[in-house]
Amino acid sequence: MPDPHNFPWEQPLGAHPIDADTTRFRVWALRPERVTLRVGDAEHELHDDGFGIFSADVAAAHGDDYCFVADGRELPDPSSRWQPDGIRGRSRVVDPATFEWSDAGWQAPALADMVIYELHVGTFTPEGTFDAVIEHLRGLRELGVNAIELMPVAEFPGRHGWGYDGVHLSAAQSSYGGPEGLQRLVDAAHGEGIAVLLDVVYNHVGASGGGALEALAPYFTEKYSTFWGSAINYDDADSDPVREWVLQSAMGWIRDFHIDGLRLDAIHAIFDSSPEHVVAALARRVHAVNPDAVVIAESGMNDPKVMRPAAQGGFGCDAAWADDFHHALRVLLTDDREGYYEEFGEVAQLAKAFHRPHVHDGTWSSFRRRRFGAPADDLAPEAFVVFDANHDQVGNRAFGDRLPVEVRPLAAFVSLLSPFTPMIFQGEEYGETAPFQFFSDHIDEDIATATREGRRREFAAFAQFGEEVPDPQDPATFRASKLTRKGEPEGIEDLYRRLLEVRRELPAGDADDISFDEQARTLRVRRGDSELVCNFGFEPLSARGELVVAAGDVRAESGTLVIGARSGALVR
Repeated sequence: MPDPHNFPWEQPLGAHPIDADTTRFRVWALRPERVTLRVGDAEHELHDDGFGIFSADVAAAHGDDYCFVADGRELPDPSSRWQPDGIRGRSRVVDPATFEWSDAGWQAPALADMVIYELHVGTFTPEGTFDAVIEHLRGLRELGVNAIELMPVAEFPGRHGWGYDGVHLSAAQSSYGGPEGLQRLVDAAHGEGIAVLLDVVYNHVGASGGGALEALAPYFTEKYSTFWGSAINYDDADSDPVREWVLQSAMGWIRDFHIDGLRLDAIHAIFDSSPEHVVAALARRVHAVNPDAVVIAESGMNDPKVMRPAAQGGFGCDAAWADDFHHALRVLLTDDREGYYEEFGEVAQLAKAFHRPHVHDGTWSSFRRRRFGAPADDLAPEAFVVFDANHDQVGNRAFGDRLPVEVRPLAAFVSLLSPFTPMIFQGEEYGETAPFQFFSDHIDEDIATATREGRRREFAAFAQFGEEVPDPQDPATFRASKLTRKGEPEGIEDLYRRLLEVRRELPAGDADDISFDEQARTLRVRRGDSELVCNFGFEPLSARGELVVAAGDVRAESGTLVIGARSGALVR
């Protein structure tokens, strides 16, 4: 009889080499009447370890292909680390120890010192691979970036996509170069002094892969639903192995691929009523592998418990994306008022965000028609990741258009000189002219059609004016989103470099003073002996002091600095 205090799913799931010639395979297969292992053409019986867990030690090595056979149906390993033939092909054994790392002694920068650069592997270079990113690392370091954040790389349908419909949580996308390509990128990044963060999706699984998982065990639950598909089973019957499947995946990225931290996608769509929320368990387990690893949440909740330690009832994440800071800044720059932007547009909101980015901290949200958020004064400034653009805020626009050229200098000035952890979206540092559009390569026609039609419905208003939103399934949409390395306005890259130099000179911690004039649309933020003077209005603004860095139209007249419309200056 199985030992109820020693659960077999707590052992490593998937394929794990135990010596040069032998691999231990373990799978959760609660539903099939019969399950076996197939390595090459040879079929192997599995031992019943109890609770639906089956295992076997078999002659297999790094690079050998395998699958599980459930009631006669070949299925890939849910814990696969390599899917060379895509999400429905056989899995491949990965032995992380075969890679020769050169990063001994590597120490990632502390969160308080991080400058993060979000990039999408497929569009960052013409080749769209992990290896192709490597040649650009030195340029990023010279810019002032010390951490790159990869959009999701877990194996997803087709050859290109944003990555948020991944199926194999632990397998690096084969079209990007697979696990070995990812290891080479991480090793090279560390050699350049750049940390690597990985965006992971644990709130749902891409619809193209749900059937294979469900054939094996109850990975999903009907208790909840998400915008993107079935909710992962974190608290329903038989949920313990599902939780372990996710937690082992997170730990594996840190331990075996030397990833320096994880960005958790949309944790507000992770439903879990367990005594220890799975996000808290993930943060605990990741920090146990590497205490210096950072866990950054996209929470969509404005709830400080996400970053509070477990001892205070929190999830123990190190930081969270700060959407309110972006919204307050963007609306002042562009006057966009669509959707959730409707409740922004006051300088007072950005002033509040410079204290802590929870503009909604228990206040009324007209968009949600309820009170939203909570105060976060007890959290350090570096616990908030701020940005003037990211993949969502660009790519979820109808045409994937970036910020207007004329406001880009002021946008960079505000976000990079804030007291918070800054993040740059790929290409913005030189004013990339190409859009970043929503694209996919779904292999199931019904899902492809639903994605295409859903996009058209969402932006139907544009069709009324003769503008058709790009078809996400058209390869041209993907190609149009690749970086061209051409940008505007002139001099913007030099400005980014200078802003990041100046950032390192500013004192850490909270802003010392924040003041604003709503009517004039101006904001002043004092940090030590320096002051950010921001003009969101259309009339010139005067300021005194020594000019440290200018963003936009700033000139000296009779001993006074004149800051033009939508411009900023740092003065001492």
